[in-house]
Amino acid sequence: MRDPRSGRATKARAREDGELPGVWVAYGRLLQHLRRRAGLNQQSLGEAIGYSLEQVASVEQGRRPAKEAFTEAADRVLGASGVLSVLQDDVDRAKLPQFFRNFALIEAEVVSRFSYDPLLVPGLLQTEAYARAVFAGHCPPLSEEIVDQHTEARLSRQKLLTRVPLAELSFIVSEEALRDPVGGVGVMRAQWLRLLEASAMRNVEIQVMPAARGFHPGKNGPFVVAESKELRQLGYFESQGVGCVVHEPSDVSAFGMRYGKLRSQALNVEESARLIERLVGET
Repeated sequence: MRDPRSGRATKARAREDGELPGVWVAYGRLLQHLRRRAGLNQQSLGEAIGYSLEQVASVEQGRRPAKEAFTEAADRVLGASGVLSVLQDDVDRAKLPQFFRNFALIEAEVVSRFSYDPLLVPGLLQTEAYARAVFAGHCPPLSEEIVDQHTEARLSRQKLLTRVPLAELSFIVSEEALRDPVGGVGVMRAQWLRLLEASAMRNVEIQVMPAARGFHPGKNGPFVVAESKELRQLGYFESQGVGCVVHEPSDVSAFGMRYGKLRSQALNVEESARLIERLVGET
């Protein structure tokens, strides 16, 4: 493989968490086929859609995932009738950390999703700046490219909030997580405002577990209880870069009971919104 600008041989870089995702490679081959069918070279396609030759080449080689704007422009210029857009969600999902991808497939189509987060603002509610600060603090460090990809993928997951049909979404977040200045005061202020914005959505409930509540079931760590599109209950939890989807009915039932207990111990939706408003007012 050669650098399209210099002609020097170069090797496609594997992602830091494994080989190049197959869907990126498949997307690239399809893009190349559509481009050639349209009688365009990489340079002319890039000029037509507003991207550089190097960017087009990287996408075709599967070294770089296409962003949604790239896909929409390429679909239009190549007269592809949306065939590239069909792959976009899978392309975005492959940007996620590998351990999370299985649950991400389930999450995208859930009927309901309830989660408890004791340490961080839930990913589905994070601003771009907050998400970027989380990934930038990863140990061992991630490259800027991987931080960008993980951030983009996390924001793409947030389509679940407005997806039709609407999913029923409930979030319980610890007060400690809300007060922890991830990214700095400015990032947190924007994050609190984002939480207030999300809490106004009719399919979203946000509750805060107050500090100094004492022991409660959430002390054992974060978890998710979800209902799949087949109306099956399942659970999910993760820690230190390891994620686990839980299918055993007795375990999922225990997750559900714990979540019900947490809901009763957390501030209600209105009280939670007032606490977040106070945090905004203090900055």
